[in-house]
Amino acid sequence: MIKVYQPHIKAPQERSRESLWFAFYEGRILVRVSEGTPTLPNCKHPLEYGLEIAQEHYLGTYGGEHCYCAELAPQQSAHTVPDGHQLLGLRDLLGHVDDTLAGISGRAFQILEWNRNHRYCGRCGGETVPRADERARTCPACKRTSYPPVAPVIMILITHGRKMLLARKVGWGNTRYSALAGFVEPGETLESTVIRETREEVGVEIKNIQYFGSQPWPFPNNLMIAFTAEYAGGEIRPDGVEIEHAAFFDADELPNLPAGISISRRMINTVSAQLRKLPKTS
Repeated sequence: MIKVYQPHIKAPQERSRESLWFAFYEGRILVRVSEGTPTLPNCKHPLEYGLEIAQEHYLGTYGGEHCYCAELAPQQSAHTVPDGHQLLGLRDLLGHVDDTLAGISGRAFQILEWNRNHRYCGRCGGETVPRADERARTCPACKRTSYPPVAPVIMILITHGRKMLLARKVGWGNTRYSALAGFVEPGETLESTVIRETREEVGVEIKNIQYFGSQPWPFPNNLMIAFTAEYAGGEIRPDGVEIEHAAFFDADELPNLPAGISISRRMINTVSAQLRKLPKTS
């Protein structure tokens, strides 16, 4: 049976049941390890393990099970994790849990970071307080309200016959290539961002922009929005600032690609499978 996640703000009054905990310490998540496979801990509260927490938030239910996130208190040591548990990088966890749990894990991390970074008002400096009716913090002095930030980022995979335009970013220091990507700027539509980023990063024109899918990417608070498009002209000219090298690669001759947990890899895999059905040209 598929487990469904239902987000909620208000925690239940009764806390006698074991719950699913997304507990973080210095950016790493606490997991239970059994036969080499990490799972999220079930307990009434991390205090059962002797772990003190700096903040906690209710997240909702997953398959009917209550979910909480917590930031472990900074005075603790990474060596104080309970037996049978370890701290794991969030990127490493994403490859071992289903997409829903991965999404909740990212949500938990972002809520904790936002809450810690918005204790004081950015307008008047007053101390903020959490709202009871929504995920937000409000300044009692000037009434400014802050919400967990989400930064939209477009990804664009450009095709030309059987080939795909892939790029290597400056500073990657290896041969890994991926689709183009860039942040949405104020006042832009997603489509205009796709066109602008393509022109800025590699200097080509595109047509037939199609939505592919999206993925929350909590590093730190991005929403990846992926598109495909067709090459419409222009010479590939990497900008040298963000893109070091870019080229068209045949669907049967792809370079080193991003990890499978990313939507960029899923998009490349999906599109390349479709392009392989096209006849090869000399």
